[in-house]
Amino acid sequence: MQFDLSAVETGTMVVIGTLVFALLIGLFMMVSVFAAMVLVGVGRLAWYLLAGAVVGSVHGINRGWDRLVRHASTVELPGDFQVDFGSDYQGQTAPSTGTYPRVVLRDS
Repeated sequence: MQFDLSAVETGTMVVIGTLVFALLIGLFMMVSVFAAMVLVGVGRLAWYLLAGAVVGSVHGINRGWDRLVRHASTVELPGDFQVDFGSDYQGQTAPSTGTYPRVVLRDS
């Protein structure tokens, strides 16, 4: 059985063409929205992983520094290597202006 399109009215062809075009636009929009949702999800996952890695590395550095400082505070140096942190390299006391050493206030 053959279907002759010339027997269909022009108005019916316009309606069918409009519906097909609307279906194509709707499919395109659905695919676009789905792709956007996938991209947003991938971006969010990447951001979450990157933020977790940065926060983890900062915590690791802080823990390591804390362990180093605690270990350094428990180390006892022999008598020849005792350091007086209140003096400069020649064994003289640094001039002071009260709370801050003069080196800090040199530019003011």
